[in-house]
Amino acid sequence: MSKNDIQMAEACTETMRVNDDASRLLGITITETRPDSATAQLTVIKALTNGHDICHGGFIFTLADSAFAYASNSTNHATVASGCTIEFLAPGKIGDTLTAIAKKRARGQRTGVYDVDVTNQKGDLVAVFRGKSYQIRGQVIPVSGEQS
Repeated sequence: MSKNDIQMAEACTETMRVNDDASRLLGITITETRPDSATAQLTVIKALTNGHDICHGGFIFTLADSAFAYASNSTNHATVASGCTIEFLAPGKIGDTLTAIAKKRARGQRTGVYDVDVTNQKGDLVAVFRGKSYQIRGQVIPVSGEQS
C-alpha cells in the first residue's frame, strides 16, 4: 500500500464525511481509513437503547454499514450497498464504545464483499456484518482525465 493510496483513502473519507449527516447525527466517527478498509466508532448513549435498555440493533447495523461505506469507497470508486446481513452476538450497553472494522474480502469489476466486525471496548465481539457493494458511475473525488 503506497503513501498515495493511503492519502486517497483519507481524502475520500473527508469528502464523504461532509455530507454524512446520518453518521454525524448518531455520533459515529470514522477513526481510520485505508484502501479497502475503515474503522468507525460509536458510544452507546441512552437515546440509542431499546426496550431492553441495550443498544438497538438498528444502530449497531448503522455503525457497521458506515464503516462498510467508507471502506468500499476508499479507492475513489463511487460505490453503494447492494445487500447486507448482520448477526448480533452480544448486547451493546450504555457507555460502551463500539468499534466497527470493515475490510474488503473480495472485489471484482463492479461488485465487492466486505466483512465488518463490531466489538466493544473490551474487545468482545458484538456483531458480524457482511456488506455487498456495487460500483456505480463516477468517483468520490473527481480526478480530471480519469474514468471509472
